[in-house]
Amino acid sequence: MRIALIGYGKMGKEIEQIAIERGHSVVLKIDINNQNDLTPENLSKADVAIEFTTPATAISNYRKCFEAGVPVVSGTTGWLDQRPAIEKDCLSKEGCFFYASNFSLGVNLFFELNKILARMMNPFPQYDVSMTEIHHTQKLDAPSGTAITLAEGILDAMDTKKSWTIEQPKSKDELHIQAIRKDPYPGLHSVKYDSEVDYLEITHNAYSRKGFAIGAVLAAEFCNGKKGIFNMSDLLKL
Repeated sequence: MRIALIGYGKMGKEIEQIAIERGHSVVLKIDINNQNDLTPENLSKADVAIEFTTPATAISNYRKCFEAGVPVVSGTTGWLDQRPAIEKDCLSKEGCFFYASNFSLGVNLFFELNKILARMMNPFPQYDVSMTEIHHTQKLDAPSGTAITLAEGILDAMDTKKSWTIEQPKSKDELHIQAIRKDPYPGLHSVKYDSEVDYLEITHNAYSRKGFAIGAVLAAEFCNGKKGIFNMSDLLKL
């Protein structure tokens, strides 16, 4: 499979290594120094694009891939307010778009565990739920896309929480997410249920970027030749 890497920072280089190990070739590398090379002609050389950039550039990158008819796999976060429009654009172009806030297998299993635990805890309002996420200082958005996905799973299941916030909660129906930035931290996410007598806590801690890179390459393999909107639940058949 021929892959275009849109975003060639630390994550892009990790993805390249995994892709080559799995027998694929990287035919296009786009970073801050050669953004003008992201053209339909260059994209047409690829079977699929993997996009890890910034919220400011991601939307334009997606649309360029749709125009070129190239499936795009993206892990860029911080742009989700425009997700409905992007998915509409993808479908109108009969394209393929695979988005995940986190490509790690462990994290996606953690998402499912989080939903189950939230449903179990819902009948027990004496336990107040909160979240913590820690990432490296280069991460631009806060809270992380992974933390937002976890928060959405909790809000869907619990009657006591109506919204999330990274500020100090103003009412008990706000789910507090503490977002911490310090190095070196590939990513830690924790969900805690605290009461007067005890607490329960589940945590996922990434040792490196490798788990994310493997998931992104697996997603690219999954998308090759497909049309539609997909996510990690489709890939992992959760």
